[in-house]
Order: sequence, then structure tokens, then C-alpha cells
Amino acid sequence: MSNIVAIVGRPNVGKSTLFNRLTASRTAIVDQTSGVTRDRQYGKSDWNGKRFSIIDTGGYVMGGEDEFEEEIRKQVQLAVEEADVILFLVDAREGLTPMDEDVAAMLRKCTKRVILVANKVDNSKEMEGLPEFYALGLGDPYPIAGISGSGTGDLLDALVEDFNAGEEDTNTELPRIAVVGRPNVGKSSFINLITGQNRNIVTPIAGTTRDSIYTRYNMFGFDFNLVDTAGLRKKSKVSENLEFYSVMRSVRAIENSDVCILMIDASQGLEQQDLNIFSLIQRNNKGIVVVVNKWDLIEKDNHTHKQFEDLIISRISPFEDVPIIFTSVINKQRVYKVLETAKQVYESRSRRIPTSELNERLLPIVKEQNPPPAVKGKWIKIKYITQLPTPYPQFVFFCNLPQYIRDPYKRFVENRLREMWDFHGVPITIHFRAK
Repeated sequence: MSNIVAIVGRPNVGKSTLFNRLTASRTAIVDQTSGVTRDRQYGKSDWNGKRFSIIDTGGYVMGGEDEFEEEIRKQVQLAVEEADVILFLVDAREGLTPMDEDVAAMLRKCTKRVILVANKVDNSKEMEGLPEFYALGLGDPYPIAGISGSGTGDLLDALVEDFNAGEEDTNTELPRIAVVGRPNVGKSSFINLITGQNRNIVTPIAGTTRDSIYTRYNMFGFDFNLVDTAGLRKKSKVSENLEFYSVMRSVRAIENSDVCILMIDASQGLEQQDLNIFSLIQRNNKGIVVVVNKWDLIEKDNHTHKQFEDLIISRISPFEDVPIIFTSVINKQRVYKVLETAKQVYESRSRRIPTSELNERLLPIVKEQNPPPAVKGKWIKIKYITQLPTPYPQFVFFCNLPQYIRDPYKRFVENRLREMWDFHGVPITIHFRAK
């Protein structure tokens, strides 16, 4: 199970640039104007075999400097509450500012590990200004240049030194199911309904990290651990930015789960934040059940259900093999179908296909019937298939020229796997390697 790292700091110190470098992406918008990160960014990274999630807490607030300070204060408080490690960025070129000192004052009170990072250090002249940051009381500043990557290796070594290697925790035998989604889509109502007032539930047990709690649910033929979510945990006392709060809580719940029930508000439709959380579940290789709640509020005809489902599938493409259930929690409609489906998705995610069966059924298709197309006059020959012993489905196709396999063929192979074995609602990872 990977740790969560939050990048905090005042506007325009290079948080998004560092985020892009650590995630090897260009997801965050990078600009010289302060506060251009309108949407919160989150991604996956790894260093020396240790995986972790990163959240860029940059936020955009209209108005003057005071509003910026208030927004940063809220985000730092949320990061302190939810993250395992905090990277506190300062600008070596501009030097120490009163806003840096305000953020540092909050971080000094927290019990989480804080790493001070001095960004935009491109030459020896900028190194000379680093001693002033010792006044923040947060130890040695790590000098880096986010744009060029200088110094990030040493920073990452320090960041992951206490992290555990490996894909994810497997100590919990029962399925771990999380209910995630935007605020006010019905997560708490759903959890309250399935647990009920007279709850036949084992006392919450501490999970594998100091912040994760599993609540055992064993009613009506179901037996699983309900992963701690915003609906189960005590609300933060800080004045919350709800969008950012939902992202932080979703990251934590997704990291600790096997299957995620993603709730969507039918009356509001599929919004970008829903897609962001869907993508986060997929990138973490968790099982997915999409639940369209508040279906009772929609005026319907014979085509409404199909149109809404088609819209969702088109927006989540290319990963379309996902169960979609329309519910009304308030009217108790199809609530237990959600649990049945989540259980089925968990079983699909745990499925192990014998190597002999893979090669007997699938190898003739990719080797003879539909081999990869030739590239530059060279024929690609797939010789052997096996499933890796990981908590989620990963398959290796050994062939002579793996570098020439293109994405369309990978999707073809994935679709054949889904057709021949039931992986409904489960992301699949496919590798092509040299024999």
C-alpha cells in the first residue's frame, strides 16, 4: 500500500512543476501567474521500488492576498490531517516570506514528517541564500530545481526512506470495500442504510496504516471490511474546501481498498470531479462499481436509463467494462444489488488463471488468428503468456519484439481477456516482454 505525499506552499513556488516531475506527467498546468492550479492534482509515483501517491495542493482563489493566505491555511491543515509526508516548498530566488513563515508555524505543530524543499536553485548564487530558511525550524532545506530535476534524486531518497516496498498490503483477508465520490452524493446515507441503527458490526479495527480504519460488515450474507471514508470518519474541524477535502479522503480510502463504490449524483450528472476519482481508482488498480444515486429525482422515459449509461461509458472510455447501477438510497432501491456487485467485482479482481489455460485458449488467438501487425517489415511473434502473482490482474506476453507493440493491439488483447474470463469492473495491466 503506497503512502500519500502532499506538496504544500504559497502560490508560485513551483508545486505543480515538482508534481509533474515526480509523476512524469504534464497533468498540472504550469504558469508564471500565481494560483493557476484551479483543480487539485493527484498522481502516482515510485522511487527505488517504493510507490506513493502525490497531491499538489495548489489552489486558485479570486481576490486579494488575504484570501490566498486563508486558502493555503485550509489546504495545509487538510494535508497535515490526511498525508503521511508533507513536502513544504519555498522559493530560493525570492527568499523567505511572511507567508512561508505562516505555513511553517502550522507545520511545526503537526506530528507528520515534513521535508523542507528549496526550489528554483539553479546555481551557486541561489545556494547562498539557503541558510535563511533554517529560521523556519524545519531542518535542512533540500535544494532542487523542479524544471531541470536537479537535486530531486536526493530529495526522493529522503522522502521514501521510511516507506515500505511492495504493491499493496495483503494482511486483511476479507474484501475491503470503500464508498467514494464527491460531497453530498449520498455516501453517508448509503453507509447508514446498509449498517442500520442496530448494527451487527464488529468494532472498528485499526488497519495497516495509522490512519486507516476497517469496519467489519457481516449482515444479509455479506462479510467484508468497509474502508474508512468521509461518511465514517469524524469531520475535520477546519473550515473545509469541500472539493479538496473529497480528493484527500478519496485518495486515502482508495489506497486502502480492494473495490471502490463510486457514487454519482444523478441530478447533477457526471462531473469532472467524478471522472477524476474514477481515474484515481483505475490508476490504483482497484475494482470499480459505479452507482448513480438519487435516480428517483430524474424524470424518466423508456430511454433515460440507457442514455445515462451510454453517457457514462463514453466519458470513462477506454475502460468501459464497468458495472453501472442506478439507485435511490432514500427509497432503498437496488442498494443490496450494489453490495452483490461489489462482491462479484472483488472475486473477479482476485481471479487467477492457470498458465496452461491461458496458453491453451488465448495463445492461438494472438499467435495465429490475430497476431500483432508487422512494424518496419518485422513480424512480432508472441510465444508464451502468464499471469503475475499480484493482488490485481497483471499479464505478461513474452514475444520477440515487445517494443513494437502498439496501444490498439494492447486493447485488443485486453478485450479478449475480458471476453474469455470475467474481469467486469477490474482494471487489467498487460506487459509485453522479450522472451
